[in-house]
Amino acid sequence: MWWQRAEEDSTSDALQALAPDGGLEPIDWVTAAVIFAVAVIAAQVVKRVLQRFLGRRLDPALSTLISRFVSYVVIVVGLVYALDSLGVQITPIIGALGIAGIALAFALQDILENFVAGVLLQLKRPFTYGDQVSINDHEGTVRSIDSRLVTIVEPNGETVLIPSATVIKSDIVNYTQVGRRRTTLPIGVAYGTDLERAQRVLRVAVESCPKVLEHPEPEVLLEGFGDSSVDFVVRFWHTPSIADFWTTRSEVAFAVNRELAAADITIPFPQQTLWWAGDT
Repeated sequence: MWWQRAEEDSTSDALQALAPDGGLEPIDWVTAAVIFAVAVIAAQVVKRVLQRFLGRRLDPALSTLISRFVSYVVIVVGLVYALDSLGVQITPIIGALGIAGIALAFALQDILENFVAGVLLQLKRPFTYGDQVSINDHEGTVRSIDSRLVTIVEPNGETVLIPSATVIKSDIVNYTQVGRRRTTLPIGVAYGTDLERAQRVLRVAVESCPKVLEHPEPEVLLEGFGDSSVDFVVRFWHTPSIADFWTTRSEVAFAVNRELAAADITIPFPQQTLWWAGDT
């Protein structure tokens, strides 16, 4: 049929466009082979150099991935030049590769976004292995950072995998980067208490805790007058881990309760005083 002949003619024209010109000599094949071999060797050299250079600055897995990708690009460029030396018309090939690349980019949009985000995380380094962080209401220890995911282990033993694109768009709190962490504990005392004496007692209580750092010094500040109590805040520094946050806070709370009880200072519970108007 006529449409079958037209299809055969178009296929034949495409093959002729990709086929090399006639009259190839052995030297042409040798040249193409040498170009491709040089490209392969250059790709291996570039891969090793990049891996050594990036390995000092990025995660090992990410540096390996980037160096491998660059080596593949070098091999493809060498293949294109080798085909060009044989007289192959590479324009249709490049066009087909470009269309395929665009389609692949749309299909792998999320993966590419996470890959780029992973690279940016490695360059900016807001955290590294072993740091304790808070990301999107998840807090724990950073176990791994790869080209797609950030893995953290929470204190309850659960493992959380967060896409790199989500991490880079989130507020990141790094607890361990500074090397210490400050905690605030609110304390209320009853109205009528000698406030200067209460401040001294609270200071003695917080300074008696072994887990509280001596420098910077703890602070005991009067915060305000609440509905049922006069409110102080006790601020103290400790080592930055999440576990130390809870244990030190608990230690200070026990010490405060003990010292206030020894000084006969009351920690009031919420209460209201009602005044009735009239005779009833």
